[in-house]
Amino acid sequence: MAITGGLVMVGIVGMSLISLLGRKLWASPILGDVEIVQMLAAPALACFFAFCHLSNGDVRVGIIADQLGPAWSRRLDALGSLLLGLVAALIAWRTAAGAVALHESGETSALLSWPIWLSQALVVPGFALQAAAGLYLAARPFIDDRSGA
Repeated sequence: MAITGGLVMVGIVGMSLISLLGRKLWASPILGDVEIVQMLAAPALACFFAFCHLSNGDVRVGIIADQLGPAWSRRLDALGSLLLGLVAALIAWRTAAGAVALHESGETSALLSWPIWLSQALVVPGFALQAAAGLYLAARPFIDDRSGA
């Protein structure tokens, strides 16, 4: 998913560059360029969250954990991952509910008339995967203890 998000972001940058050049050189930007960026950026960024967490790319303050030793540090990391997983699951659930409400209202973007709910619905898989990553990393120390790893 992170690669997909990266490709979408590269596409957004390319489209923005073409639109900017079109606006400055020929007074002809891409119609709805701002709407496209708004509707694709959030789903693309949500694709990065799980990979970031799984690769320990999250911002952490280890002032206390570093002084407690490796066992307590692992426990605190597991607790943080559990909380992150639960919050990500909550966000995925509420974002999905919001997408359903937007679908029912039939709201569309101003210039392109794209359905707004679709952009919001595309964010849900990223948060669902982040929830799975958080819950996996929360359970991992217990799995490792049982297997003796």
